[in-house]
Amino acid sequence: MTATATFKALVLNQRDGQTVATLATLTDADLPPEDVLVAVDYSSLNYKDGLAVTGKGKIVRQFPLVPGIDLAGTVLESDAPAYQPGDRVVLTGWSVGERYWGGYAQRARVRAEWLTPLPEKLDSRRAMAIGTAGLTAMLAVLALEQAGVRPDVSKPVLVTGASGGVGSVAVALLAHQGYRVAAVTGRPENHDYLRELGAVEFIDRTEMNQPCRPLEAQRWAGAVDTVGGRVLARALAEIDYSGAVAACGLAGGVDLPTTVMPFILRGVKLLGIDSVLCPPEPRRAAWARLAHDLPASLLEQMTQIVSLADIPALAEAILAGQVRGRVVVDPNL
Repeated sequence: MTATATFKALVLNQRDGQTVATLATLTDADLPPEDVLVAVDYSSLNYKDGLAVTGKGKIVRQFPLVPGIDLAGTVLESDAPAYQPGDRVVLTGWSVGERYWGGYAQRARVRAEWLTPLPEKLDSRRAMAIGTAGLTAMLAVLALEQAGVRPDVSKPVLVTGASGGVGSVAVALLAHQGYRVAAVTGRPENHDYLRELGAVEFIDRTEMNQPCRPLEAQRWAGAVDTVGGRVLARALAEIDYSGAVAACGLAGGVDLPTTVMPFILRGVKLLGIDSVLCPPEPRRAAWARLAHDLPASLLEQMTQIVSLADIPALAEAILAGQVRGRVVVDPNL
């Protein structure tokens, strides 16, 4: 593909106050003036992408915009000394796909500081099967480890929203590290899927969504919470003494109806997980762990491959909780 060649992209515009997603043909001249040009092999679909593409969340800051908060591919041109043509790279976060043009295109021009070298054990497809969801899950697991939550045969680690992208990867990572995993899901038909990823116990979402006392029975050694709201409040109330919750989602709401009692009477730690502006060194460490700790066979089980044309319908589905696992976007289909 030459510098004057055309390429495919999904472009968001606003018409009459509504967000409209359209497949378009672009050239390099249409791309923003950043310092690294990347040939995009794959992107992925995340909950935030669903909000952006449907316009149901205040995600996109300017129009027109190519969405897609993830991408992986090969450097074509670089004005930055850190990267050379031929380098394999991955990008997640940094407001790409929100404020800056993202990965739902065959080409992307991005800032060098947004990029992470792709670990040798990962190819672009596997990197996007991991994507922002997997990076977030890994950061959450690392946070639990650093907080002293260890595999314990008597108390499982809870994962809420377990059928989603972050939850699925968290289940697989924790189980692979020897933790007993209890999975929260509102879809019983996903129990076999989650069991294959390593879950050994299942909690119905409606149970976790019920109001609770400030302190309940100590059921969990720790938790990865992707939901927030009442679900997070109950998880905190049920965490074992000196346990921890890594919180990384707000699909259930931004309010937290709890008290200080779990923190001051049980020493529970609430760990906020941010993968968007995560600094380069922790980011690289997390990718290295993902390349080593996440079995490729499990990752394959939780992944489907789609085209740019499939994104608008899947964006609606992911917001409705109807997407299981990870969705990899191939812009070259």
